[in-house]
Amino acid sequence: MVLLAAVTHATWNLAAKRAAACHHFVWLYSLCASVIWLPAVIWIVINTHPHFSNVAWLTLIGTAVLHLGYSLSLQHGYRVADLSVVYPVARGTGPVLSFAGAALLLHESPSVLAITGLLLVVLGIALQTSLLRSAEKLDRKGLVWGVTTGAFVASYTLNDAYAVKFLLINPLLLDYFSDVFRLVVMSPAAYRGRAQLREEWRKYLPNALVVGVLGTTGYMLVLYAMQLAPISHVAPARELATLVGALFGVWFLKESITPARVMGALCIVAGVLSLAFAG
Repeated sequence: MVLLAAVTHATWNLAAKRAAACHHFVWLYSLCASVIWLPAVIWIVINTHPHFSNVAWLTLIGTAVLHLGYSLSLQHGYRVADLSVVYPVARGTGPVLSFAGAALLLHESPSVLAITGLLLVVLGIALQTSLLRSAEKLDRKGLVWGVTTGAFVASYTLNDAYAVKFLLINPLLLDYFSDVFRLVVMSPAAYRGRAQLREEWRKYLPNALVVGVLGTTGYMLVLYAMQLAPISHVAPARELATLVGALFGVWFLKESITPARVMGALCIVAGVLSLAFAG
């Protein structure tokens, strides 16, 4: 499930990168997801009659806010930097921040393998963004927005894992709530820019449909996997998508490929695998 989710995740990120010039793209794919998945949500509500506690509502609001921040941060990153930089950095930063949070807040004692994994991810990010090269060649924007997006990834992963694993919230309902929240919050801006939105609708609707379908599909696979397996295994394993995303940037978007970027992507993959086995 996690490996399939990694492929779908990299695929919809390719579609999002191709729509980087679209200023209302987050609103567009939120609309698509809200419409496409509505019948399934209605079926779940009718057949399960879900009742949410106060804590459950807090996690729903939490995932909505965090996913909104993630979506806006990711799309802006794609607007100003390469997919093969932003995507691996964003996906690689999540496990690092989770690792640090566990050590600092939960007082966990990291193993040698876990520390090795952390260092590999940091090295991979440095290579992927030319951090070890001259200041003129450093992709600062890619680094900043990749790390920012990764911070949102780490935050919503912990929030959503608690929601589906311990509060037993249906994964589709959890994800759909965030889709509708984004749609509602961003609708006033979309209405004010409706002239531009009409043009973007005609040009970018296919990309929005890809994200609306594959984004929810991939994340549901991850959430169901979290119900079946340890979170410390599922969360790092998701980051195998970093290599796929970097390859997509080179193959389909004709972004530059260098030995450093290849080594960086491989280091991130090796690092998150080390974190998984350490967990």
